[in-house]
This record gives sequence, C-alpha cells and structure tokens, in this order.
Amino acid sequence: MALVVYLKTVTELRGKGDRIAKVTFRGLSFFSRVVENCEDEAQFEQAFRWPIGSKVDGNEMLEIQVFNYSKVFTNRLIGTFRMVLQKVVEEGHLEVSDTLIDDNNTAIRTSISIEIKYQTMDGSVKVWSDGEFLDIPDDCDGTFQFETDSLLSGRSQSSGTSPGRSIHGIPTFRKKEKIIIKFKCNISSPVLLCADDSAILDAEDLDRKVMRLGGGVDHDTISLASVTAVTTNVSNKRSKPDIKMEPSSGRPVDYQISVTVIEARQLVGLNMDPVVCVEIGEEKKYTSMKESTNCPYYNEYFVFDFHVPPNVMFDKILKISVIHSKNLLRSGTLVGTFKLDVGTVYSQPEHQFHHKWAMLSDHDDITAGCKGYVKCDIAVVGKGDNIKIPHKANETDEDDIEGNLLLPEGVPSERQWARFYVKIYRAEGLPKMNTSIMANVKKAFIGENRDLVDPYVLVQFAGQKGKTSVQKSSYEPIWNEQVIFTEMFPPLCRRLKVQIRDSDKVNDVAIGTHFIDLRKIANDGDKGFLPTMGPAWVNMYGSIRNYTLMDEHQDLNEGLGEGVSFRARLLISIAVEILDTSSAEIMSSTEVQIEPVSNVSESATGKMEEFFLFGSFLEATMIDRKIGDKPINFEVTIGNYGNQIDGVSKPASAKKKKEDGGESEEEESELIHNSSDEEAEDDGDLTSVPSTPPMKPVITDRNYFHLPYFEKKPCIYIKSWWQDQRRRLYNSNIMDKIADKLEEGLNDVQEIIKTEKAYPERRLRGVLEELSTSCSRFVTLANKDQNLSGRTKLDKERLKSCMREMESMAQQAKTIRSQVKRNTVRDKLKLVFNFLHRLRFQADEPQHSIPDVFIWMISNNKRIAYARIPSKDILYSIVGEEMGKDCGKVKAVFLRLPGKKGFGPAGWTVQAKLEMYLWLGLNKQRKDFLSGLPSGFEENKATKGTGIQAVPPISLVYNMKQVFQLRAHMYQARSLFAADSSGLSDPFARVFFSTHSQVTEVLNETLCPTWDQLLVFDNVELYGEAGELRDDPPIIVIELYDQDTVGKAEFIGRTFAKPLTKMVDEHYGPPQFPPQLEYYQIYRGNCTAGDLLAAFELLQIGPAGRAALPPIDGPTDSDRGPILPVPLGIRPVLSRYRIEVLFWGLRDLKRINLAQVDRPRVDIECAGKGVQSALIQNYKKNPNFSTLVKWFEVDLPENELLHPPLNIRVVDCRAFGRFTLVGSYAVTSLRKFIYSPPDKTANNWNEDEMEKDKEKKKKKKKKKGEEVDEEEPDESMLDWWSKYFASVETMMEVGGTFSFFVYNKELEIEFGNFEDWLHTFNLYRGKAGDDDDHDVVDDDRIVGRFKGSLCMYKLPLSEEITREAGFDPNMGMFQSIPHNDPINVLIRIYIIRATDLHPADINGKADPYIVIRLGKSEIRDKENYISKQLNPVFGKSFDIEATFPMESMLTVAVYDWDLVGTDDLIGETKIDLENRYYSKHRATCGIASNYSVHGYNVWRDPQKPTQILAKLCKAGKLDGPLYGPGGRVKVGNRIFLGPTEIEDESGLKKQTEEHLALTVLRHWEEIPRVGCKLIPEHVETRPLLNPDKPGIEQGRIEMWVDMFPMDVPAPGSAIDISPRKPKRCELRVIIWNTDEVILEDDDYFTGEKSSDIFVRGWLKGQQEDKQDTDVHYHSLTGEGNFNWRFVFPFDYLMAEEKIVISKKESMFSWDETEYKIPARLTLQVWDADHFSADDFLGAIELDLNKFPRGAKTAKQCSLDMVLKEHELPTISIFKQKRVKGWWPFVARDENDEFELTGKVEAELHLLTAEEAEKNPVGLGRNEPEPLEKPNRPDTSLMWFMNPLKSIRYFIWHNYRWLILKALALLLLLLLVGLFLYSIPGYLVKKLLGA
Repeated sequence: MALVVYLKTVTELRGKGDRIAKVTFRGLSFFSRVVENCEDEAQFEQAFRWPIGSKVDGNEMLEIQVFNYSKVFTNRLIGTFRMVLQKVVEEGHLEVSDTLIDDNNTAIRTSISIEIKYQTMDGSVKVWSDGEFLDIPDDCDGTFQFETDSLLSGRSQSSGTSPGRSIHGIPTFRKKEKIIIKFKCNISSPVLLCADDSAILDAEDLDRKVMRLGGGVDHDTISLASVTAVTTNVSNKRSKPDIKMEPSSGRPVDYQISVTVIEARQLVGLNMDPVVCVEIGEEKKYTSMKESTNCPYYNEYFVFDFHVPPNVMFDKILKISVIHSKNLLRSGTLVGTFKLDVGTVYSQPEHQFHHKWAMLSDHDDITAGCKGYVKCDIAVVGKGDNIKIPHKANETDEDDIEGNLLLPEGVPSERQWARFYVKIYRAEGLPKMNTSIMANVKKAFIGENRDLVDPYVLVQFAGQKGKTSVQKSSYEPIWNEQVIFTEMFPPLCRRLKVQIRDSDKVNDVAIGTHFIDLRKIANDGDKGFLPTMGPAWVNMYGSIRNYTLMDEHQDLNEGLGEGVSFRARLLISIAVEILDTSSAEIMSSTEVQIEPVSNVSESATGKMEEFFLFGSFLEATMIDRKIGDKPINFEVTIGNYGNQIDGVSKPASAKKKKEDGGESEEEESELIHNSSDEEAEDDGDLTSVPSTPPMKPVITDRNYFHLPYFEKKPCIYIKSWWQDQRRRLYNSNIMDKIADKLEEGLNDVQEIIKTEKAYPERRLRGVLEELSTSCSRFVTLANKDQNLSGRTKLDKERLKSCMREMESMAQQAKTIRSQVKRNTVRDKLKLVFNFLHRLRFQADEPQHSIPDVFIWMISNNKRIAYARIPSKDILYSIVGEEMGKDCGKVKAVFLRLPGKKGFGPAGWTVQAKLEMYLWLGLNKQRKDFLSGLPSGFEENKATKGTGIQAVPPISLVYNMKQVFQLRAHMYQARSLFAADSSGLSDPFARVFFSTHSQVTEVLNETLCPTWDQLLVFDNVELYGEAGELRDDPPIIVIELYDQDTVGKAEFIGRTFAKPLTKMVDEHYGPPQFPPQLEYYQIYRGNCTAGDLLAAFELLQIGPAGRAALPPIDGPTDSDRGPILPVPLGIRPVLSRYRIEVLFWGLRDLKRINLAQVDRPRVDIECAGKGVQSALIQNYKKNPNFSTLVKWFEVDLPENELLHPPLNIRVVDCRAFGRFTLVGSYAVTSLRKFIYSPPDKTANNWNEDEMEKDKEKKKKKKKKKGEEVDEEEPDESMLDWWSKYFASVETMMEVGGTFSFFVYNKELEIEFGNFEDWLHTFNLYRGKAGDDDDHDVVDDDRIVGRFKGSLCMYKLPLSEEITREAGFDPNMGMFQSIPHNDPINVLIRIYIIRATDLHPADINGKADPYIVIRLGKSEIRDKENYISKQLNPVFGKSFDIEATFPMESMLTVAVYDWDLVGTDDLIGETKIDLENRYYSKHRATCGIASNYSVHGYNVWRDPQKPTQILAKLCKAGKLDGPLYGPGGRVKVGNRIFLGPTEIEDESGLKKQTEEHLALTVLRHWEEIPRVGCKLIPEHVETRPLLNPDKPGIEQGRIEMWVDMFPMDVPAPGSAIDISPRKPKRCELRVIIWNTDEVILEDDDYFTGEKSSDIFVRGWLKGQQEDKQDTDVHYHSLTGEGNFNWRFVFPFDYLMAEEKIVISKKESMFSWDETEYKIPARLTLQVWDADHFSADDFLGAIELDLNKFPRGAKTAKQCSLDMVLKEHELPTISIFKQKRVKGWWPFVARDENDEFELTGKVEAELHLLTAEEAEKNPVGLGRNEPEPLEKPNRPDTSLMWFMNPLKSIRYFIWHNYRWLILKALALLLLLLLVGLFLYSIPGYLVKKLLGA
C-alpha cells in the first residue's frame, strides 16, 4: 500500500526568494527540493511516496507547508495547506488546487496544486500502467529529487520503498532516458569530509532537516569514503560489508575474581561456630571458623583465577554459603546460601560490589525467610580493567543492612521465591549422532529402520540442572515435559541454558545449545512483566551435520563460539510464578522437578507458511589458494532445507515438505495436494536448487583464486516452510535500522569533534531529531497487526514495552536536543550512546522464527568456509522500514573458517569474497524478488513449459557490460602492525577490485610507509546498467602485507573502500574530481591496525577508448622506474615547516643480540627529511646527549590531519662502521607538538576578587570549626597518621588536624605523566603480539626509552619571539630548560601500606615485604616481613642516593616471604623519577597546606616557601614577589593575601612571610603564562603489576617519594610514619545480677522449672580469653546474683577502632599473625548441666564504640534495646570510660524471631595500661579490691546435702495449701475410718447392753 503525493506548483507568491515545501502525512515529513530565486510561482514538480502498513482512514490528514528558505536563519512559513483524505480513499486518485492558510487560519492569496494517488493492496503490489500517473512534461529538467523516509534513508537509501520499488512505482522514469533519478543525501546522513569542507558545515544549519538543497545538489558532491570508509554508503542496491573478520566470542581470556568476606550478622541459630564458604564454579574456599557467635568477623580475602571465554566466565555461579560447626570429621550443617552469576558482578559499575550485604536463604526450606547476612566485596577483573576502590563511606551507613544489600541497581531488596517453569515440547531436524554400520546390520536382520539419535534436553539455571527423559531413536522427539526450578526472584543469574544432548552409553554429547537471557524475556519496569516466553521454536546451531566420531567443532555445540550449521530446533516455553511462601501446601525444597505437561496446539507457534529464498552469486573472488584448484561450488541452506550432504530424507509423500515437524504425514500429503492444486499453474511443483554448479577456480594472483562467472551469474532458490512470525523480525529490523542510523550519526559527531571541524553540536541535534522522529514512527508501524495467530504473551508484552521505550526515547531525545550546546556536546554524546545500547538491547528478539541462512563453500565435497547471515537481515516486507537491511541488495560476504580454526591469524585471511544478492520472503510475495539486482540481465530458467512465468532463474545472463579504468591513489599508511622481529615491517599493499589485483612496491623497515603510488587497473569489466554502476560500484578490498625474504608475505590488515565513479558523459572537474585523499581504518581480525590514506576513482571508458580519460600527469621518474606517483590534484598541498628536536637522553636500553648497547644515536625522520642526534660516547657512563637541540626543515601538508608520522629510530654504532637497529617509535600525530605562541593578553584579576574569595574561605572554615568543637585533641597526641586519617576521611579522632591529598591513582595520571616539556617515547622492537585488546601495551617489546621533545612550526616565524630578551638561538623554542648534566639526588621513599594483595601462599594469604631497586642499588627489607597479611601496613621510609640520568627508574616491589624456596614477586610498580624531577609541577617534594616549624606537620622541604617562590618567579621571568603590609604579596599582576605570624616551639609568635609565599605557591596555576599546578603534599596509590599476569592488578600500594638535590642544604630527618602501636587497655566488666533468665531445667521430684545460671564473656575471640562467673544454682525466678569481675586486657588502635591480636594460626605456623578485629564485648547467659553439655540461653554483643546505654532498672530493660539499636542514642566506652546498667539477653525462637531470654546488670570500666597498673583488681571476687559475696537464697545447696531444707523450699513453698488440704482430708478419713471401725463394737456393746 502506498500514498503518493505529486506536488506541482505554488503560485501567487509574494516577493522574490528561495522556496521550500514540507509534506507531512502520519507524522512523517518529507522536504521538497529548494526552488531558487523564484518570483510569484514556484514549480516543485516533485513526488513523495509513503509506503503504508495499515489502511488509510478517511479522517486522516495530509499537510503541506510552504516556506521561504534561508541558508542561515530559520525558514519563514508562508502558509499551510491541510486536506482530509476521505475523497482520496474513496476514489484512489485526486487532483486538487486550493489556497493556503496562514497561522491564524485565514486564507491568503497563494495557492497550491497537487495530485494524490492512494493505492491499496491485495497480497501483491500493483504496478501502475505506463502513463496512468504523472505524465511528466519533457521540458522540466527532470531531476526528480526523491527523499525517502528520514528513518531509513541516509546514506543507504534503503529507504521507505523497497529497493528498486521507486522504479516500479513511477515507471515513466524508465521510459524516458533523459530523466535520471538523483537520490539526494538526506540531512540525516553523515556529513562527510568534503571538497570544500568549511563551506558546508558553516552553511548548513543542521537543526533543520534541510541541507543545501539548492540547485539539485546531489550526493556526488560528498566524498563517500570519509574516515568511516565503507561504513557509509549511498547505495540503493548494495549493503555495507562487515569489516571485522574474527569471531570474538569463544576465545579464552584471563579473569581474576576477588572476594573479601568481611563479617556476617544475624545468622540464624543458637551459639554457632560459623564458617563462610565461597564457591565459584568448581572451586571452593573457606574462611576460618569463629566460635560461639552469630555475628563473626572475618575480613578474609580470596582470589580466584580463570582463563576461559567471557560467556563461560559470566555464566559461572558465585555462591556464598555459611556452614555451622564444620571440622575435619564432619561437613557441618548449611545455614544459608546466596547465589549470583559472575556476569551480574561484571555488569556493575567498576565491575564490583563494595561492602555490600548478601542475604542468605535456605534452599531446602523456602518458607524459612532470611537466614542472616554476609558482608563482602566482590570484584571481577578482566585484562585491562582497572579497579577503583570506591570512596570509603563511614561505617554507620554500611551497618544499615537493608540499605546496602548485595543486589544490582533496580532489584528490590525483598526478593521472593518463584518457580521457573521451562516446558520442553518437542524438537525437529536433529542430526544423526551414531554411525550407521550397526543400524544397517539391524536393518538387515530385523528390517527396522531407526533414527540414529537418542535425544534428551538438559536445562541449567542458577547452578542447578534438570533433565527430561530420553526419547530413544528419534530425529523428531516429543517430550512434553516441564523442568521446574525454584529460585529467588528476580534471580541474580541471568542466563538459562537449554541443551539438547544425545544419550550414549559411553558419554553423552551435546547436539546443540541455546542460551536464554532472562533480561530479554522480562521487564522490571512499573508496567513490566515476569519472564515469559513461547511456546516458541528456538534454533540451535553448532558444528556441521555429518557425523564423525571425533567432532573437531564439538565446542560449538556446547554454545562456545558461533555455530557454523543448523543443528535442530526445539519448541519450548518459559513461565514464572511467584510463590506465596506462607501457604501450607507449598513444596519447601528447591530441588529441580520434572513433570509431564499437555501438548501444545499446532497453531500456538504461528501459521505454517511457505517461504522462498532466492540468491544470486554475482562474483566469487579472493578464494584462498590453499584450498587447491578442485572445482568449487557454494551451498546455501536455511534450517535443513537445501542441505545436500546430510539433510535428512523423508518418505516420498513428504519429500516436498522435507524436514518440517509438526503435522503427521497424512496431513502433510493432504496439505501438499491442496497446495499443489493452487500452485500448479505458477509453480510447476518447484524443486529447490540449493547450490551452484561446481566450477574450476582461476588464478587471480599469488594468494587468491576467483571463479570465472563473467556475464553468467549462478542463482539458487529454496522453498521452505516455517511458522509465520515475521512480525517479530520486522519490529526488530525497524529498531536495528534506527540504531544503525544513530550509530552512524554518532560516529560522525565523534569524527567532527576529533577532526575539530565546526559545529558538532548541530550534527548532534540533527541526529537526535532524527532519532525522535524515527522512534515515533516505530510506534505507528509496530502497532498494526496485533491479532496474528501464534502471538505469545512475550510478543504482546515486548511490543508494549518496546513502544513505551521508543516513546520515552523520542521524548528524551527531544529534551536532550534542546540542551545540546557547543560546550555540552561531549556529555550529551555519552547520553546518546546510552540510547544506542538501549536500542540494540530492545532489537534483539529472544523468540526465534526463521533460522539463519548459511552459505558454505564446498571444494571437492569438503566444506571449507562459511558465512552465516541472520534471516531477518534478508527478510522482505512491503514496508521499507521493516525490510531486512540486506534484503534485495548486493552484499559483499566474506567467508571464514569454522570454529577454532577461525581464531587468530588463520581467521584473518579471507577464505573467499562473494558479491551476493539474497531475498527471503513469503512465497506469495515473491513477485519482485529480482527487483534489487543490478539491472540489465536476462533470466535463464531451468525448465521450459507451462507456468514458465513463475519459475525462478537458475542463472542470470548480463547482456550489458561497462568497461572501466580504476585508479587507486595509494599515498601512505600509518601505525601499522609490527610484523618483523626488528619491531618494524616491510609493508606493501594489494588492491583487489572485481577479479583484478595489483600491488604497490615494498617499502623496507617502516610502520608508516609513504608509497605515493598510483595503481591503474585497465579494462575492468563490470556488468549491469551504467547508471546503477555509477551509484553502486563494487567495493575495493585493500590488504596490507609484510614482505619476508623467505616464505610467504605475512598479513598485516585489511580495509574496504568505495571508488568515486565518473561516467563517460560527466565532466572531470570540481567539486567531485579529482577525489580527495581519505583515511581508511585498517582491521586485523577485530582489532584496528592502522590507517590507510588513499583515494580511488573509477572512470568509464567510452567508445573513444582510453584516450578520452583524464591524462595521468605524473613524471614517470627514472629512479622509480615505471612506478606512477599520485597525481598533483590529489596529493596534498604542502608548505614549509621547521621541526625542532630536543635530544635529552636514552634510558633502559636492553641488550641487542646479547651485546650491550654502547654508542647509541637517535635518527629522526619525517617525510623523507630528518636529523641525527649527537653520538653518545659511552652509554653506561652518561646516557644523555651532549647537543640538546637540532632542527630540520620539511614540506608537510597544509591539512594537519594528513601530516605523516615522525619516526624515531635508535641505532647502535658498532666497530667498522656497522649499525644495528635498537628500537623505533612512530609519533603518529604531530599535532600536540605544534608550537602556538603564548597568549599575551592573559586576563588580569583584581585584588578585591581575591579578597572576597579569602573571606568566603574564612567563613567556610569557621563553619567547619563549629561542628568540630567536640574536643580538641592534645597536640602531642597527634602524629603523621592523624593527618593521614584526616585525609582519607575514615578519621574517627576529630580535631584540627591538617590534611593532604590522597590520590587513588598514580601521580603520573593526575599530572599528564609529567611530560610538560620532557616527553618519553617507548622504543619498540620485535613482533607485535596479537592480542584482542591493543590497549594493553606489550611490555616485552619495549627495548628502551628515548627522552626528548619535538616542536614544529610553519616558516617563517614571527619576529617578536626571536627578539625577546635572553633568547638563545641555539635552543630554538626550547628556551629556559635545565641542562642535562649528571646530578646527584637523595631519594626518600615513604611506603605506607599495601591493599588487596594477591595471595601467594596455599593458605590464601601472603607474607609481604618491600624491595626497592634503583639503578644498581637494592634495598630488601626481608627481615621485616609481615606475617599472613594481604593488607599490610608497612609505615617505613627508605633513603637511596642516586645519580640522574644513570639511575632514574625506581622500582618498588612487594615480595612474599617463604621459609623454604625463593621468595615470589607479588607485584611491582615503576616510577620514572627523572621526569618528576625536571617537571614544572615540581614533583620533588610536595607543598604542604600549612607552614609550621615544629610538631607533626613540620615543613619537610629544605627550601622554605619564600625561597621556592623567588626561584619560580626568576625562572618564569616574573617580577616579584613583592611583600606588602597587611599580609599581601604581589606576584606578576596578581595580589594574594595570607597570615603573617608563626608560633615557634616555645609558643612565641614571630613575623614571617612564609605563609604568604605558601599561599601563592598553592595558587600557582592562576598565574598567567607560567602558572601550573604545583604538586601538593600527597600520598599516591599505585597498582602493583606482575609480568606473569599482564594487565591484571595484583594489589595496590600507598606511598610517596621526595627528592632532594645533593648540592643544596641537606633535608631534615625523615618523618616518622611507622605504624601506630596499639594502646594497651584493660576492660573490667562486673556482672552484678541477672533477672528474668528463662528457666531450662525441670526438677526430678517436683517437675519445677529452674536454672543453674552462669554468665560467660569475652572480648577478642572465644578461645583466648573467655571468662565465666560461678554458677547460681537453682534459680527459680531467673534471678541470679554474681558480683563477679571479668578482666580483659587488649591492644587497641584508636584510629581504626580495631583490637589488634597476634596469635599463631595453627601448631605448625612459623610465626604469629596479626589480626585486627572490631572491639565487641560478648556476654552470654548459660544453664550449667553436670552430666550433659551446658545449655545456651541468650547473648548480647556490645560494640564498644557504639552501644545502647544500659537501662536504669531491670523493668526498663527490653528487647527494643537490641531490635531498635539504630534509633537509640549510643555511647562509646572509649569516651565514657565507665558505664553501668541493665542489658537484655536475646536468642532466636523456632520462627527465627528474636526473644528476650534474660537481663543482666553489668558495669563496664575501661582503663589504660598505666591506670590499670596503678589500681589493680582481682578476677572473680579475689583480691585486690574483692567484691562481696552475693546474697543468694539457700536453695543453692544441693538437695541431698540438706534434704529437709530443700524439701521446705521446694515443697512447702509451692504446695503448702495442697498439703494442708490433703492433711485435713486425711484427718477426716481417719475419723471416718475409726468411726466405721469402731461402730460394730459399740453396737454390740449397746445391743448387749454392756
């Protein structure tokens, strides 16, 4: 369907000017061309076409706005025309003339005439008959300017129409040769380097969608190559080739995972002995065991090293579990675990979680809730990642467990349990997995034919596995089972792995693997949805299908690397159900369960449709000659269709629908009969032709063959049946195209910024505008057909979420667009790159439909190389945006080796380059499957007969042939890969075009060859129409090689280019010709390997032959023989430059061929000219040069971007005039060395500004002071560490301490490597390593360093510089630099501490010590090693005397001490002292923030601030410093203020100018012209590296270096930074009483509850110092009286708030290990038992730094003191010293809730060791200062010692009423008994009368 509007004219315009029209329909606007200088009538005569997805509604509007066009200002609206399309919808064709209306809706005189055509569709695209529409008058100039849809146009006018559709659309164009369609480059396309660059970029205002549309400027004025070479593309019929060759996944890399387990809290259980186990994959590591505590403190560091591919690494599960009472004999009981995958950690900012709490859950009982928390750090480091230690928050924030859970951003803290249901229905298309020998035997005997595979499905998720049953012998197994996982939701494991395996008696092998990323099938937003998927087919790819016993590509089936063949497809679905854990009937375990499920209906996955795949091979070149010259053919497969060697054959009835699961055979055959009735007339029962006929290759050159297709191009076509799920692919295509467009635009903006062109912000605004319109367009397109069969829940939800995402993106893009300003471009660019990631993520469709297409090159029946093309890229749609980017286009396809063979150098050589045309679509849409081919062919069909109409061709014969000459202007290359052992290469380039190839000459020993050579390819024959070849020439491939004397040339890299084409009838001249030189990025595998500067032009040879071509005007210079230089118009314009070189010295030269370098010299060369340094006579004695500055003059291009590199080579002059190359370095960009004269008009500050500034600062200081006023520490208490902690901000001591800078990186990074005037160039030698990442420097190749600098400037130089006073002409631009004579320096190295060292011993620890090396001297501090520490505090300073330049590289290394064997290097860091010493930043001794003459902050530098300032002023030729009254000082033209008094040690105040001078030094960067930041007093943090593990940090070291020249007064002694000794303290705890302790025991006789209470307490660790009170027996009320004293001596570090304990780890330990643990007092209440173990009743743990104040009485003491600890005011025993009160004992009940189990009245008293010595006390109730005996009730006596008493207590107390009643009753009974007993006697007596 389409709507076409033909805009004819606009009449009765006012005034004269340029006009432009904008036509809008459904929110998509097209601009017309600009009609220039028209008066009252503007003739646009232009057609606009909208391909439409859904029917046009009669109420929709068309809007046309006419503007006055302005190049500079915004366009001014003349008027608007709006029209409802009702009439158009009814009639389909309408001509309209009407007046325009202005902004106020009033009609104006100007009128417009248009013609509208609306074409509906019925399954096919109708072609209008000739002349039915738009009869174009012959006299109009006929350059119709189509502008297609902004979303997709751009370079590749893949456009809103299908390729070639435009041509069908308006057929009249074809008929009249005179009319050419010129595609205009839409503004959205990248603006490229152009003939007159500045002109475009200024003229255009990219905020509008209009670009110099005047005068029919077409894309040809834009030079196509640009820096992004072929990534940009004006083509309508070609798509972009992919330049990166090597598959990146599947290659193993180094990873290091470090986990620090700090502590655990709230562990569930009573009196546990917990151990934490960290498990990654198969590896487990355990912490030590902590006894009898629920909140153990570990602080143990573990490191795991891996060498695996990234996918494997990120899928590994990291498990943290807590185990209770594990020992050698028993495995312990699991308390709880926490799981996440490594990928989740890696995707965190900085690849780490820092100080976060992992919540433990019980996997056997999901109803149980949280089992405790473990606080840990987890970091994942890949090669080249550097880990930043996050800013240390204060401890209180981290104790907020809920706020710091170990969860990624956006995951709720309350995770619930959920069930993950993975339903496995069936599979089809499995390959055979067993040999057929046995099967044939069976068949012979039994006559049964069996499928040779026994498949089952394995599902892995979150470290658990589930398997379905095995279906014996079935290529199309049906399982209908579901695998159920129970896991926390949202899960922290992102990928679910589904694998079909073949069950085998020996070992099972994978058939295919598919990973499902849960983030792609769920959405966590407000309107999000739970993970859901399917029922949908997933396609599995892997190794090729022929069965071999040992499959070399088995890894591919395991999901490592890119699959090279279709393996099978599997029907699955996924659902998630959140569990309500409170309900009773729930299964509480998380075991994986397998259950049967019902079958899924046929239609659930979509309607079966017949698809048609057509391909044509236009050219097959660059076939690697290693393959041999046997005939070669190409096979194309989609799924198993087309697979000839090993496709699975079916019974005859189903032959046609080969390999399609689903219907049973009867249904199939019926389906075929039905379908063939309809298709008979047009199909003639089409059989597929999946491969080309074999053909013998022909030699192109010494490396490659090509196939001689010439004018006959073979074709293939395949019919296949798949569920129709095109909508998924369409949506994904639309988003992909938006993303491609955005990426192209962003690359452009970056390019503009990089080349410092004008107006990057305009380009960015254009990009954003386009993004927002295309996003809105997506919403309209994707919303169409919502009612297809087979739409799954995921389809619906994804559509909703994509639309929401796109709408929000459109909105954000608009917002950002309005904020883009010149100065914010870079920040906004980052934000927009974020959009790009979001788009790419959204575009990736998790539910597959049609499998990918594979193209295999087969030689001699062996599969050699393949290419894999995603089916969505070649899928056809009638809506242009939805069409695949390569559908119906010619694409250059590079074949590569399968699997591991494709890694490394083997994968870089092209196996073959195909020019291919592919089209995939529904069979019923296949009408114009040929429309995108280059025109001018005849179809050659296989069959003759009826219905010939519809049979696709088996080959195309081109009868149109054009002859061209290609001129390749190869100017130069730079930054090439070093391919020889000398560290250089001998490069030459080979240029391929079509079937031709030529090479440039070889240039020896260079990485920056300037070939300056023109290669001419004559008589290149290209097939197709001239006009199309002009717009779409084939691409040129340029390969660079290194020539070796012996053996084959070695591949260096490859790049692509597009030539600029000139047809016979075009003029050779500006603006297009001659072409400009451009940079093309060279790739080697996936890495960049340099740039090529070249230009390419393709000139058509007409009837007049070559004579008519522009002449090649180059002197064929005799010395270069027949080599043609690049012609004058193309080579850059040169001007004269002078390059001055500062030669300082050479450093660290390594031996060359075992001989030492003795007399080196440096040669500098640039563009053929150069200069040599003076010879160093004796490198050992003095490696500096005697002559400092030399210069040479050279002709360089005006354009700075084209400057050639400058080569630095160091040679060693040996005897007899021999020279050996030591190493070389190429300075690729000279831009930073271009001299710019200093700005004389530097801004001057006023004095009052400074004053205001000062006052502000004073105010600030006051404010700060107010908070601090708690307690001023005594000056004598403070030391260097106080300063350090104040600076690190973990300072707990408050007070007016001074601070300094703590840099968390090397000083070099902060101050630009100290290369402010002296640069260091690394000299390379040897072959470059092929690593995936080139950012990691190959240290092995560095053979030394050259120190010096460069300065270049255009001649002649202005006079004023040379006339300055004191200008030394010998020094050129390097005035006022120091001399390079040797100098003696005292180096003082302060090492503070190391952190996170890599463990070196088996026990997961290390025994580190420091080694310092400088020149020949080495200090090994071995005897002071620190035992078993990964975070040692060294606190040492070392002095070394050194002589620059001989000894200038300082190495600080940390070694691991070993009792036996050699000590291992943990890591080292190197510091170039010389650059620091000579730097203007003054890195010799940091400038302190305050000047004091005594105390811990004493001034370290032997020079006082005034002396330093005077020296700086003199060096910078400044007048000053002038000290004035009132504390001010003038330097240059600035005035600074400061204090003028200083206190000496006796406290007397003196006048001084030092403070003033210091103020100036601290603001030195504000001084104009000479100012730069001076290095403050500081500590730097340097990473420690180990050569064995390049690129991965092994820890960090905090240190600083001071340097003092020996010729000035000696500095004072070094500052004492030795670690603080912990203070000896004593904590005395008196347990007075307990109350309400729960009663545990039952009495034997009476069943009475009682407890035998005692209290246990400890401070450091249970073993060492636990103390128990005596037992209070038989407490019946829970009351206990003790009056018992515990005494705990301990060593305490005030600053870190830690207790320090030293103990041997085990009996075998050599020495003691120091531990730091938090100061926590634990008190427990127990019930003593005589014969069994004592029972634990409850505990309380008090953090001595902050614990709740005790209650005054037992009544006020409650559970809240523990539960609401955060809300209550806390106290610190270190401040209070003495505290008494009641505290609760708590324990957990069965439901893991806290319950109160008792109360204790205790008194805590803290003393220092001295105080404790003065008034000692006894333990328990002993002397001295004994406590009185408690007054306990007597029951405490045992009942057998004093039975009566205990009876009285036990029985009388409780049962006295019972006893009394019983006695009364007994008396009564006695009375009655006596009465009955005596009554007969009485009666007898009575009767007898006795």
